[in-house]
Amino acid sequence: MQNTTIQEEWFSKGERYATEINEMVDFGEKNGWENWKGEEPEDKRSNLAESVFNLLKTANQNGDIENFRANFPPAHTPIIPLLENRSQSIEQLHFISGEKIVFMTGTSYEKRQAYLLDHGQVTQLDENIQAIGKSKQNDVFAIATPGKISVYKGWEGAIINEFELTQTVELGITELIPFNDGSKVLLVTSFGIYLISQKEEKLIHPINEDDEEDWTPDIDMENATLSNNNSYIVVGDQSYDHRILDPEGNTLGSIGAQSSYPHFCLFAKDDSQLITNSCHFYNGITIGINSGQYEGADIEAYTESDDYTIIDEEMRVYAGTATKDYYILGDAYGYIKAFDKDGKQLWRHFLGSSISGITLSDDEKTLWVAAHSGILHQLKLDKGRRDTHTIGNGNHYEEFRLLIWKDEPQIWKW
Repeated sequence: MQNTTIQEEWFSKGERYATEINEMVDFGEKNGWENWKGEEPEDKRSNLAESVFNLLKTANQNGDIENFRANFPPAHTPIIPLLENRSQSIEQLHFISGEKIVFMTGTSYEKRQAYLLDHGQVTQLDENIQAIGKSKQNDVFAIATPGKISVYKGWEGAIINEFELTQTVELGITELIPFNDGSKVLLVTSFGIYLISQKEEKLIHPINEDDEEDWTPDIDMENATLSNNNSYIVVGDQSYDHRILDPEGNTLGSIGAQSSYPHFCLFAKDDSQLITNSCHFYNGITIGINSGQYEGADIEAYTESDDYTIIDEEMRVYAGTATKDYYILGDAYGYIKAFDKDGKQLWRHFLGSSISGITLSDDEKTLWVAAHSGILHQLKLDKGRRDTHTIGNGNHYEEFRLLIWKDEPQIWKW
């Protein structure tokens, strides 16, 4: 097939698909999905994927990426066949400054690799890095290497603290969150959630309340967060409800799941609200409670109540961040969506695959979103759409996406 024919087919079919899917979702959200009587749109471009990928590689090698991007606006569905042996999870995204972030490839049970992304350029970091975390305030970074966690003031800044690990030394790290002063680190693993200090490696979740003999701290869907001012820790997993703890790990309250399994938690930027998500298959429910309820919270599972606000009743949330006015949450279906504290959806924007990481610049203008597809997206929020292939009703401009795929000679920019 000639390149011009490929380009024409890719562009026209992509434009049509985006238009039809946007119309369908708009209709479903306004009128109820049960009233949609049309066909579900299909993106029938997977036959072009290999050819388009080869053209993308050529464009990268020739320094012609901008031109390629205009002719071949990116899409997720057609390239699914390419992902099978190439995709990998991209996690632990943390904003540094300007257009610079750090991120990891691989999950907690895989060999990971850390990278720096700065103005579209990617640099590989020390291969001994096993996890990277950032504090909610004060730009404190934590870096885990074999046997220890080092805490720095600022990226590549002065070292504040070092924690030699003993009981947690073998555990794959799902998430690492240093305290704002660098005095402690919240360590999230599938073998328990720990509070690491100079004094101890304290298991704070789950807890063996009934002193069962064959009890283990092994958990699935482990998730935790710190409040921005570090007054509260929130922990949860598939088998145990979300609990609110004090900075020493003592229980202050609990939030029962409103869908099957506790899956994600996040504080508002000003700590005025805590949201928790519970999931069932690819869907879920997110609720919010306000700060006056953190101490003594007792939200019953699967029970309607005035004690919480329903933020969303669809998403299984995998990652999220809070701006000063709203939340941005990423779900199992590859959408990022914005909600205010009352549960009003402000916008949605489709990227594809399950979202695995999100970070936001301090000026709240640049958003980086990563997915299990092995793709990392850089978006300018509210800058206006880049093309007619955008799926969603947000007004965002994707500057580029990076294909960080296994067994490829380089990272491909699209």
